[in-house]
Amino acid sequence: MHPTTDNRPADRPALLLAMGPGVDERLFTEAHRARLAALTRTDPHLVAHDLTAPDARTAAALAEAELLLTCWGATPLTAGVLDRAPRLRAVVHAAGSIKHHVTDACWERGLRVTSAAAANALPVAEYTLAAILFAGKRVLRSARRYAELRTGHAWLEESADWGNHRRTVGVVGASRIGRRVIDLLRPFDVEILLYDPYTEVPGVESVSLDELCARSTVVSVHAPQLPSTYRMIGAAQLAAMPDGTTLINTSRGSLVDEPALLPHLLSGRLDAILDVTDPELPPPDSPLYTLPNVLLTPHVAGSLGNELHRMAEQAVGEVERYVRGEAFAEEVRASDLTRSA
Repeated sequence: MHPTTDNRPADRPALLLAMGPGVDERLFTEAHRARLAALTRTDPHLVAHDLTAPDARTAAALAEAELLLTCWGATPLTAGVLDRAPRLRAVVHAAGSIKHHVTDACWERGLRVTSAAAANALPVAEYTLAAILFAGKRVLRSARRYAELRTGHAWLEESADWGNHRRTVGVVGASRIGRRVIDLLRPFDVEILLYDPYTEVPGVESVSLDELCARSTVVSVHAPQLPSTYRMIGAAQLAAMPDGTTLINTSRGSLVDEPALLPHLLSGRLDAILDVTDPELPPPDSPLYTLPNVLLTPHVAGSLGNELHRMAEQAVGEVERYVRGEAFAEEVRASDLTRSA
């Protein structure tokens, strides 16, 4: 059993915040900090930016810490860092993927790990839902065309294939985000196809990736970034997509073969809504910035602004569960990482 909360500070676990500079200011409200201070022995305003060469104050806090609360920019928890944290028992990550800082040494030492990936999945799914519905209404093309014409136009005459009635949406990957997208789509009059080699979703037709690409007029990518998913949307899959299909990528740029995609975009045969690219920042002369059939956004589908507070809320909730001796709601295990981001 873990310690239970009471009014005696010595009975509360020591906690240290560890994340990149400025992240905590956007992540936590004062109410979150007050809850952490009530639950744990912590300085809610001490944030460790570098655990590899900590200053004396941070080193002392790390040596006492039973919990690390991490977020973006956290120091990788190598064996050397963990040697400075002999009391550490758990890592609570207030963001999505833990792969950037939770190392094999953490699993070898039996640390428990949890993440706020579920909280971060919601804004990505919301962005995707909006992108799917806008794609069906041809919002990107019609807005650009309207700006060019700036006059009355017979829109009905060129909109025969527009709309979301009975449109086929292909979801690539039954990840947290992929499943959330499917749930958000259920109230709409669309057909949903799913490609995932490991998971089926009740009420959704599972098909091969090639069949999904051939049958869908919107293809939305939600698979994790793994060696096996590198450029999984390749030349063959892109060629199979019907004319006018919209490709949406809110996962990672490496999952799409962008050199193979570009000719389809330049010709206007396909549309794309890309929140991620490979490389993450396209070069200044990339046509992705200016093509009329491409919406390029700077990796903003995930949590930002006030949405960061949702991740903080989940993380603080996990700290509460730890203090009460309960299981984490969103525990991550080493075996999960072979199939997740």
